[in-house]
This record gives sequence, C-alpha cells and structure tokens, in this order.
Amino acid sequence: MTDEMAWIIQAQHGDDEGFTHLVETYQKPVYNLCYRMLGEPEAAEDAAQETFLKAYQNLARYDCERPFATWLLSIAAHHCIDKLRRRKFTSFSIDEDEEGQVELPDRSAPDPENEAAKKQEREHLHGILQSLDPTDRAAIILRYWYDASEVEIAQTLRLTVPAVKSRLHRARRELAGLWKEEEPRHRVERRPHESPAF
Repeated sequence: MTDEMAWIIQAQHGDDEGFTHLVETYQKPVYNLCYRMLGEPEAAEDAAQETFLKAYQNLARYDCERPFATWLLSIAAHHCIDKLRRRKFTSFSIDEDEEGQVELPDRSAPDPENEAAKKQEREHLHGILQSLDPTDRAAIILRYWYDASEVEIAQTLRLTVPAVKSRLHRARRELAGLWKEEEPRHRVERRPHESPAF
C-alpha cells in the first residue's frame, strides 16, 4: 500500500493528519490549476481551499480504482468552470508569477533579455488562455501543463474522448489565432528554433 493510499484511508476514517498529508502533497498542483483557470492569485487561493473542502466532504465517495490526483483535479477544474460561468466579463492582471510572488532574476541565466522575453511570452500565453471557453481552457491546461492523456481529461471533465479531442483541436486553433493576432503588440525576439509554447 502506498503512503498516499494510507493517507486516504486514514482521512476517510476521520484522521485529520492523513488529510493534511494529502493537502501538503497536492496544494501546489491544485493552486496552479486554479490560477491558470481563474487568472488571479486570490481567486486561485480561494478556489484551492474550496477544492480541498469539497474533497474532504466527499472522501467517502472517492473511487480507489481511480488516481487520487485525477479525482482531486477534477473537483478543482469543475469548481473553476462553475466560477467562470458565474463571473461576468472582467480583465485580468498578471503582475505576479504563479506562486503569487514577484519573480526574481536568475543569476545563472546567461541572457537576461532572453529570460525576460520568455517571461513575457508566458504572461502573454496566460492572458490569451483567459479568453477560451472554461471547459476548453481546462482541457488545454490538463493536457499541456499536467501532461494528462485524452482519457484522463475525459474522466476529469466528464466528457467523451472524442469530445476532448474536438475541444483540444478547437482550443489549439483558437490559441494560435489569438497568438498571431496579438503578437505584434507583444513581439519578442526569438531565435529561429524557438516557438511559442502551446
């Protein structure tokens, strides 16, 4: 039995220490998913807390045959999708990195300008992610940031595999179009072998 499964069983029997271990293990991936979905550090923190609360309340219904990470990220993704559907159009500010702290320059970086350009590209990509349909955004984030398979994304978002493929294809095309459309305003120097990371 893995440590994770032992913690799940402990938590299912009311042991708070078991659940604390699960929170410590998954707080960063859950926060990062929520941040990429919602675009705001404070909203992401609230959503991550809400995700763990929902997970704790529903632990008895967790299916041990399914990976715990998939189940937990599914709760986070659906919570964020619901929040986005209720939210009216707002603009997002990206003044901070994913951890909510100002990014300090890497002293070992050989080319500070290149690092700044990469950071600008990441911020630009994060900004255009916000324009996607919430479910499409969740599919893209799970695929490219969490390396989830199409089957895992289908399970997480309660979709069919063909629907996931369709959503990923549509979202990639939309992202590429938005990237090209907005690139002149966010143009950065890239070497020939470098490309935007979608």
